[in-house]
Amino acid sequence: MVIPRSTYYDREYRQAASLIRARRPYLIKNAVTGLALFGFTVCVYAYTIHAIAQDDFEDVPIPDAPPPQPAKTLESVKTINPPANVPPAGTATGSQKGWLRGMFGW
Repeated sequence: MVIPRSTYYDREYRQAASLIRARRPYLIKNAVTGLALFGFTVCVYAYTIHAIAQDDFEDVPIPDAPPPQPAKTLESVKTINPPANVPPAGTATGSQKGWLRGMFGW
């Protein structure tokens, strides 16, 4: 049993006459509503740009620049924040393998 094809589009997926007739009463209303929403959006945007352009921000105090700090070296960072659960450098023996096994489940 074949179900009849019920659609508002023809075989080339163009609007059928029934769809055009069904949409006709709403065409003008939808166009007017779309234009009203677009106009409102443009007005809000224009007002915002106009209102911001008037303010020169002279009343806002600008803080002084922070003093430059010396660059941190890698050694100073290691001494301040030593990594946790990391074996000391140069211990490539069985202890490091045990650490890797414990961390990664090997």
